[in-house]
Amino acid sequence: MRLLVTGGAGFIGSNFVRHVQRERPDWEIVVYDLLTYAGDRRNVEGLDRVSLVVGDICDEQALEGAVAECDAVVHFAAESHNDNSLHSPFPFVHTNVVGTYHVLEAVRRHGRRLHHISTDEVYGDLALDDPARFTPQTPYNPSSPYSSTKAGSDLLVRAWARSFGVQATISNCSNNYGPYQHVEKFIPRQITEVLSGRRPKLYGRGENVRDWIHTEDHSSGVLAILERGRIGETYLIGADGECSNRRVVELLLRLMGRAADDYELVDDRPGHDLRYAIDASKLRDELGWRPRYADFERGLADTVAWYRANRAWWEPQKAATEARYEVLGR
Repeated sequence: MRLLVTGGAGFIGSNFVRHVQRERPDWEIVVYDLLTYAGDRRNVEGLDRVSLVVGDICDEQALEGAVAECDAVVHFAAESHNDNSLHSPFPFVHTNVVGTYHVLEAVRRHGRRLHHISTDEVYGDLALDDPARFTPQTPYNPSSPYSSTKAGSDLLVRAWARSFGVQATISNCSNNYGPYQHVEKFIPRQITEVLSGRRPKLYGRGENVRDWIHTEDHSSGVLAILERGRIGETYLIGADGECSNRRVVELLLRLMGRAADDYELVDDRPGHDLRYAIDASKLRDELGWRPRYADFERGLADTVAWYRANRAWWEPQKAATEARYEVLGR
């Protein structure tokens, strides 16, 4: 297998590349990444049978050449930070919608297998006291430029599978955490604030609930779908990790030796979704997938240890990230 991974130098993509390298050591992996602020060549440097092509998924000619030389494509490349989408929506439309169109056209021309990575945010949110969870049948109800453009990309994949016979599957995953995540994201931002001697910040009252999954479990779910998933189907990937933002910060503070209430409350984000929750029973029942990191606190402890040990990786990002949050008032 020669596998093309778009966005493979970013957080989730690079963890997937590392997972595949371990689990399928005979595969060749080509990482196709534009190396914007969220991509880092260090994330994939030195990996055996892994090569990096610096390119834009909206560059039709460059993408065409990369797809032609591979057997299958896993499409991670996306603009993914909600705060950035509220401040500047167009890059999300360009990359997530137009970019996915170019990926679909390239795999269609060359008859390649495609797995498209998406998010549970396309479904909108649930009430805090609602027992329901998202399923593949949940109607789309996105609430931000980010989630709406990811919903649009999902619909393109469905249309190309039905109208043109593209051999595609889709996965919608809950919130990832783990090593190599950019410090603009919730968990690494809180960890690096504490490591920098500052207090973490919580939007609103910190009651918003996310369904957390370690990126290693996301990676194993994607590999299972790529190899055994039914063409044309959508699978949800989640590890039953529902936890409020406040609880996450309190756990992190305790793990890092600080008082559990040593955080600040700041103005809430516009349109902030209340709760996400994934029903991953289809993935579990059909493909026999199970998460390894069922203990969220253990996963958080491992993640804290990684950021403690890798200051040289995240410190160059930190000042620019906090300056951007200052502009946004968050």
